Amino acid sequence: MPEINKNNAHLFDGYTFEQKVKLYEALTDLYSENKRNLFDSLVQNRTRHVCVMVEDIYQSHNASAVLRSCDCFGVQDVHVVEQHNKFCPNSEVAMGSNKWVDVYKYKQTLDAYDTLRKKGYQIIATTPHENDSMIGQLDITKPTCLVFGTELTGLTQEAIDHADGYVKIPMYGFTESFNISVCAALSLFSVTERMRQLNVNWQMTEEEQLTLKLYWSLQVIKDGTNVLRTVKERIGL
Repeated sequence: MPEINKNNAHLFDGYTFEQKVKLYEALTDLYSENKRNLFDSLVQNRTRHVCVMVEDIYQSHNASAVLRSCDCFGVQDVHVVEQHNKFCPNSEVAMGSNKWVDVYKYKQTLDAYDTLRKKGYQIIATTPHENDSMIGQLDITKPTCLVFGTELTGLTQEAIDHADGYVKIPMYGFTESFNISVCAALSLFSVTERMRQLNVNWQMTEEEQLTLKLYWSLQVIKDGTNVLRTVKERIGL
């Protein structure tokens, strides 16, 4: 979903697994078998073991590129802090990726941190720091949120001070930093490739996968939310 908020976050709460299966079967009648097969395949590689947080990104092409990288690497959740700048992806750059990843928005960095810690994430700031390590050395056996800062100035001091750890990407040139979207792509490649080789439960549960496919279904059905209400009534849910 483009943005998870109070209007859509709980659409499928309260249903049993069997009821969700029934609902998914009904919804898949409304779009192509090819799309259903694609959902069934891609959801196997989706993860919430790793997620991303971005702080006050203001350039639309960077916001879009981060979403696109998350989708490409199978990272489902993106947490966005909009304390000063609105997060405004460019659809041409995002290439539709904003349909398939979940975006959660916050006004304050520490509110995002608090939510993530309650979900069990270690919060890792991507910035040079006296206690940093290279991205390839990061311990990702536990759920991990990678935090990226705004263009030019990077992460706020508040984000740095309250992080659980710090990583950087090795660089060997005159330029001292990567563009935010490049940094996110390189970091996610490193982390997700190692994650998939570890003996950790990085995949979603069967029910989480099913719920995600229900949300994806709404993205390919015209006027999906209203159609969902009609389908629920028709099958007695």
